[in-house]
Amino acid sequence: MRIQLSVAGLLFLLYPALRPWEDESTTSGAAAAMGSTAWIVAHLCAMIGFILVAIALLELNRPAAIVFWIGAGLTLPYYGAEDFGLHAIANQPNILDLAEDVRYNPFAMTMFGVGLLTMAAAAILLAVRVKTVPAILFAIGFGLFLPQFFGPPALRIAHGVLLGAACVWLGWGAKRVEREPVPA
Repeated sequence: MRIQLSVAGLLFLLYPALRPWEDESTTSGAAAAMGSTAWIVAHLCAMIGFILVAIALLELNRPAAIVFWIGAGLTLPYYGAEDFGLHAIANQPNILDLAEDVRYNPFAMTMFGVGLLTMAAAAILLAVRVKTVPAILFAIGFGLFLPQFFGPPALRIAHGVLLGAACVWLGWGAKRVEREPVPA
């Protein structure tokens, strides 16, 4: 649990820190950002972070882990399209139209939003159960995951710092949940 949450925390910090912050409203900016290796690496950091948190939550609170798994399962396909799909179309002359089609598909956006909100709900479940400052910061970090997408790069990087610190602190400060004996 400590290692998974610590690595997840580092990955959530690296996600916005490594992401290229070009002006994606222009063809050249979108191509530069989405076509870069840093684009792929940054988004992979978030995806692997979600997986590691889901694994770590098993040792802290099973209901929160199950809810988080559902949220991650709903979120990861969008991240895959954002990461690999947009990277694949980065050199197309109509990249702005194609990127809009990928990002703003109503079904994909809904699934992505519901997934992020579900992971936030799992983090809140954990905070209610654990009742520690790191668990509360963890819940705040995941609660702000969706809104941070509407902020400037500095705010998004600050969110990565918050979530990264909360994951590491939670991992090293939380005690493992005692398993209840299985009835005979």
